[in-house]
Amino acid sequence: MSAFRLSAGAIDERALRRELADPRCGGYACFEGWVRNHHEGQPVTRLEYEAFEPLALSEGEKIIAEARARFGVQQALCVHRTGALELGEIAVWVGVAAPHRDEAFRACRYLIDEIKHRLPIWKKEHYASGDSGWVNCERCAAVASDPHGSDAADGDAAARARPHAHDRHS
Repeated sequence: MSAFRLSAGAIDERALRRELADPRCGGYACFEGWVRNHHEGQPVTRLEYEAFEPLALSEGEKIIAEARARFGVQQALCVHRTGALELGEIAVWVGVAAPHRDEAFRACRYLIDEIKHRLPIWKKEHYASGDSGWVNCERCAAVASDPHGSDAADGDAAARARPHAHDRHS
């Protein structure tokens, strides 16, 4: 099974932890990102995640391979949700098993940071007011200012697939 996965259904963190079990490892670290009920002073009622799946999967595997090589971990997994999520649900799960705790902690932090930074996964928050908005979508803002510009010309499929800034409030 792949080390990086997207899931439209709930994440089973216990099953993922069992997948990481390795008798060579004495250190285990995981990170769970939960759907919270607020963002920048606004009450949040739910989230939606969209992903450009082919690129997210291939880049996710690269990030995991980098962490294994860089930190000497034996096992690493990540699952990121797509679709609608309710408050309290796990949006992203990262787990690492390594010979020692230091490698596990450092690899886990590296994985979540790189996944949040590099993967074409977009989060839309739904607010109590009825508004909604794409969060931290710098590429969305770029398309709003140049909807037919360089992204399409350079073959950036993820840029063409992303949500558009004009969808910011619905």
